[in-house]
Amino acid sequence: MNTVLIIDDDKELGQVLCEYLEQNDLKPNVVNQPSEALEHLKTNDYDLILLDVMMPEIDGFEVLRRLRQHNQTPVIMLTAKGDAYDKVLGLELGADDYLAKPFNHRELLARIKANTRRFSENGRITKQTSLTLMGVRVNSATQSTHVNEQLVELTSTEFQLLSLLMRNAGEMLTKEQLSQSALGKRLSPHDRSLDMHISNVRKKLSQAGASNLIKTIRGSGYLFMSEQCI
Repeated sequence: MNTVLIIDDDKELGQVLCEYLEQNDLKPNVVNQPSEALEHLKTNDYDLILLDVMMPEIDGFEVLRRLRQHNQTPVIMLTAKGDAYDKVLGLELGADDYLAKPFNHRELLARIKANTRRFSENGRITKQTSLTLMGVRVNSATQSTHVNEQLVELTSTEFQLLSLLMRNAGEMLTKEQLSQSALGKRLSPHDRSLDMHISNVRKKLSQAGASNLIKTIRGSGYLFMSEQCI
């Protein structure tokens, strides 16, 4: 049974979500205070986190920023306005998905199941557990990434995208293929979540000394460079 932590200062909504998720074979827990949730996550593991953006003590963006310093659990952000800026900022900080309030509970459940399912599948995804290309090594068993032996902290979604691109090095993967396989959803018009995740991967690889390895095929998709491409 997948475990879900809800971080939301709205106690009534938190209770409603808990009851709904329990009815759908999930094991939820809710923490209303962001600072308490951050402490709680230091000693407790979850399969997924639902994180509200608008909270008075510490907003969801700051919670996510602190969380990503030591925790790569998949995060779905709940944004009050569905504002494009909020979505982009959340993705830049390492959110895996987002959903605008008010949301349909069935859609939320579908997003939760899609995220937890693909991350579970990724743990046993390949016969080739470790893959090294162009100085970058990904290990599916440990969900770890290294550049020239230096550890690079990627979120679960970022790791999935990089692994998928590396396993198909030298071949373009369309945005639709990447969205379906790594994000668990069809690519929709004006949705920049895939591009933001790719941008985050590029930035982290570059900071570790591996630049220009993911090539954009304009209007079509992305490609991880292989020796043959150079």
